[in-house]
Amino acid sequence: MQIVKKYPDGVFSWIDLSTTDLAGAHAFYSGLFGWDVDDQPLPGGGSYTQFRIDGHSVAGAGQMMPDMLDAGVPPVWTSYVNVDDADATAARAAEAGGVVFVPPMDVMDQGRMALIQDSTGAPFGIWQPAAHIGAQVVNQPNSLVWNELQTRDREKANAFYSHVFGWTNELSDSGYVMWYQDGRVHCGAMTLAEEWGDAPSNWLVYFLVDDVDAAAARAQELGGSVASGPFDVSGMGRMAVMQDPQGAVFAVIRFNGPADPPPGTE
Repeated sequence: MQIVKKYPDGVFSWIDLSTTDLAGAHAFYSGLFGWDVDDQPLPGGGSYTQFRIDGHSVAGAGQMMPDMLDAGVPPVWTSYVNVDDADATAARAAEAGGVVFVPPMDVMDQGRMALIQDSTGAPFGIWQPAAHIGAQVVNQPNSLVWNELQTRDREKANAFYSHVFGWTNELSDSGYVMWYQDGRVHCGAMTLAEEWGDAPSNWLVYFLVDDVDAAAARAQELGGSVASGPFDVSGMGRMAVMQDPQGAVFAVIRFNGPADPPPGTE
């Protein structure tokens, strides 16, 4: 297993789940991916979950905050980009037409974070690491392997992320955007089609699995549902989009070839 030691700036380094049922999420994701649950108490009460593989962090989870519940926000996976200066990055996001809806704040001794809505309406986070570097296991089975922006305005998104992080992009013949940071492709974007109705712009997380069909069947056994697939993606592999029992959306994928090696390994 390759263990990430330090992430380059401008690439996704962490994901966490905001859910209405933390115990239910523990049962679902440990049953689906074999993750171990490490519940860590928070000052003032409550807890934050570190999901782990062989003792190494892969993702986080926490009980949804009351203000999110009051606003009708569904359970959701949030993707975080590694940065060396959360305050400067948040300022650039605002300059580029984004909304900083949780300003930069320290998370104990773990790091500094902010939550941002991009110029097309998709929420994401930024993470300035201290004691917590982010996910130690990525691009390996049962861990994060891809982040995908689903947006109503691809050109506007390109301008935003170029200004905030310096990402460059390449457009495929199918209209899919591949985003690069320092020459490494690390995430992508697609345009939401009309048949998606009023689905908002969002960042979708993908987990690597050995068998997409088996993962889809197992998710349903555990109380989740399959929103789309499993289906083959030409030249890429096989994937499915699913919802956990509380409604958080995620995808699983198996590539035709090996996944890229994790960033930041030594």
